[in-house]
Amino acid sequence: MTTATAAHPTVGHLLRTWRQRRRLTQLDLASSSQVSTRHLSFVETGRAKPTREMILHLSESLDVPLRQRNELLLAGGFAPAFPEHQLTDAPMSAISDAINRILDAHDPYPAVVVDRHWELVAANGAAGILMEGVAAHLLEPPANVLRLSLHPDGLAPRIVNLAAWRAHLLGRLERQVQATGAPVLATLLDELRELPGDEDGSQYHDALVVPMRCRVRGHELSMFSTTTVFGTPLDVTVSELAIETFYPTDERSARVLRALQEGQA
Repeated sequence: MTTATAAHPTVGHLLRTWRQRRRLTQLDLASSSQVSTRHLSFVETGRAKPTREMILHLSESLDVPLRQRNELLLAGGFAPAFPEHQLTDAPMSAISDAINRILDAHDPYPAVVVDRHWELVAANGAAGILMEGVAAHLLEPPANVLRLSLHPDGLAPRIVNLAAWRAHLLGRLERQVQATGAPVLATLLDELRELPGDEDGSQYHDALVVPMRCRVRGHELSMFSTTTVFGTPLDVTVSELAIETFYPTDERSARVLRALQEGQA
């Protein structure tokens, strides 16, 4: 039987880890993937070597991120199936153009692009206004937008409902850690939990969504966020990008954001 080590886990060990992370039994996964429970058990224990197609099939059933699907293939002795390009690479020109168009079109409302670790990839002009006054050390690449939001040298002192917004962000990150098992995100979660802030984030003022109420140039703005990802990505980088866009929750905030963009506030 093939055994796993911490440095070089077997493909069976990795598949079992992902199944357990998804809180599925072997029977659950066997039923959803139409693979026999016996064969799945043999794969997980190393008694059977899965084919490339089987690894990809089980990865799809487990909703494993593309980067980790490549890792599963490598552990199984196969070449990665999904390429990984930088946004500046020629094959990514259409993606880069689409991102820039979305950011520009979203002005005068803030919008940022983040990677899998919440590190800032790009931002529009309105986001730049929102981040005015943030300490320089928080803006040094790779700037992390969650740290920017909750750090006392960042936006935190200007967020009026910091308790609710902090609880919202930490809860979102915690779910992401549980879903991905990413050590970098787990470390970030521990760091953010240690930052000062009101722990009572239970009061959302009966809002349909959790808004961020932030003071900008003497104005209090109320905004909610949405997340956009690329559909059916086949590139690792594209699969890990998210566009976080903010919208005003009331007409006054919308009016102030327009005035800020035009330099009239």
